[in-house]
Amino acid sequence: MLDNIRLAEEMERPICQDTGLVNFYLKSHPKFPDLERIEDSLRAATRRATSEIPLRPNAVDPFNQVNTADNTGVGIPFIYWEISNVNYIEITAFPKGGGSENACALAMMTPGEGLNGVKRFVLEAVIKAGGMPCPPTIIGVGIGGEADISMKLAKKALLRPVNERHQEERIAKLEEELYGAVNRTGIGPMGLGGDVTALAVKVEYAHRHPASYPVAVAFQCWAARRSTARICRDGKVQYITHKLD
Repeated sequence: MLDNIRLAEEMERPICQDTGLVNFYLKSHPKFPDLERIEDSLRAATRRATSEIPLRPNAVDPFNQVNTADNTGVGIPFIYWEISNVNYIEITAFPKGGGSENACALAMMTPGEGLNGVKRFVLEAVIKAGGMPCPPTIIGVGIGGEADISMKLAKKALLRPVNERHQEERIAKLEEELYGAVNRTGIGPMGLGGDVTALAVKVEYAHRHPASYPVAVAFQCWAARRSTARICRDGKVQYITHKLD
């Protein structure tokens, strides 16, 4: 893995051949200028990145199996909006590879299963995934809401820094408990055995319907690619995750 990182830096090439489907997470003030142009700009940026970096073309029509060859298509890149009282627009690019995506899991548990059921399902998902999501992974767990909400929460949890605890102590303790349990499975890096199966477990939650208890598990591979930048009203750009010229 270390050799892989070194070669990617030296050759200025992606760290993995699967550069994933591109997702964007946006946070913006509702009156930030030119918001109506942002989504078209992000699609154009995705096409440019595919051509120039290059990114592997991964956007395939599910009916006729035709690859668009530029990583854009119906609903892709997927763009999540969050309106907030901030004085900038924050853009996070989050490419999600197929190996980690294919290991994602969703359960509609019965409410009576409670947290013990949550813990059991998370561990079952990790064991079933084995080496497929390219461990050591970051694991996002979404609890509550509805089926789609829980998965969105699980994926959003992957954006939190590895060393960031949940702000609620009860959730932070659950994250620590799951992290310890996952690393006791013995799956290890790339599924070859060891005590580092996950780099972190992150939990997010929403209130649920009394009759439903959805739980989602999302995996991010060891490369954990993402990048965040903030654009201010005066046009200045601040790179949060990477130092760029």
